Amino acid sequence: MANPVRKRVLPSSVPKDRNAIRLLIVLFAVLAVMSAAKPSTYLSIANFNSMMRQFPDYGIMAIGVSLTMITGGIDLAVVGTANLSSIVAAKFLIAFVPRGAPASQVVPMLIAAVLLALATGALCGAFSGFSIAQLRISPILATLGAQLIFTGIAIVTTEGKPQSRLPLLYSKIGNAALFHLLPLPVFIFAAVAILIGLVLAKTRFGFQAYMVGTNSKAAYFAGLSIKSVLFRAYVISGTLSSVAGLILMARVNSAKADYGAPYTLQCILIAVLGGIDPAGGFGTIRGVTLAVLILQFLSSGINMFEQVDVTYRDMIWGAVLILALIFAWIIQQRSKRRQND
Repeated sequence: MANPVRKRVLPSSVPKDRNAIRLLIVLFAVLAVMSAAKPSTYLSIANFNSMMRQFPDYGIMAIGVSLTMITGGIDLAVVGTANLSSIVAAKFLIAFVPRGAPASQVVPMLIAAVLLALATGALCGAFSGFSIAQLRISPILATLGAQLIFTGIAIVTTEGKPQSRLPLLYSKIGNAALFHLLPLPVFIFAAVAILIGLVLAKTRFGFQAYMVGTNSKAAYFAGLSIKSVLFRAYVISGTLSSVAGLILMARVNSAKADYGAPYTLQCILIAVLGGIDPAGGFGTIRGVTLAVLILQFLSSGINMFEQVDVTYRDMIWGAVLILALIFAWIIQQRSKRRQND
């Protein structure tokens, strides 16, 4: 009985490699179609630079959502956590960094604000993790409630107003680009993807996360601390959301309670499209990373067609999500048939 479980949770298993190949094919197909449709615009350096500045924040949130989905849950509070974390950091900077302050005075405050935001994200994740692991509330209900709570706190503390007048140095650092081409947030996203990918593939916690998502009862009887695994997964997701919030705050040079409202749907879409099983226990960050790029390439291409109203975008993403779920179900059924044969 142990062999089938182990076969499923190892990141190097054949189904996951095949999924990565499929995603690569889709990625190049989307790139080819959009390039052929709008070659002069889509293939421009300005467009690629714009795309690279848009996906790191929701891409990092998607990685956090994917981690919780691997454990058999889901985190719907990522946007609320990101906004609340960035608002805490923004309020700190506005209160303690006077205008025109020298860089020597600003830099320590920037570091403190970043640490404060990360701590806020970890606490938000701990709140969701405690509700799910200790109180045994359904992950959907727990994180949906947490999303409303975090957003409510953010609205009350800011009166619904954006927190601006941030030190220009923060935005300058956050939007810095290597050779004026590769923005810093892209490197942060890559570092997060590599780190979480290694954690899931090479560490005991990663193996336990797959085990819990595959069969929580079997994991319990195997001696795993399911509560600890779930709690840590949501703390990590909350921390990653705060990183995304800091990136978004740097890009728009402000923080607000309703920034990134559509990101929740996009994160779920990315996770499912990337091969994460909604039932838990299956998927890799490699697939999620490819799904992030696919979604961004597709979104940027759609924006170039004036005939497609932006109000239809959520409908398009919803349709893509349903199709991705159907495709994932078909693949799962084929895999079960192979195992039975």
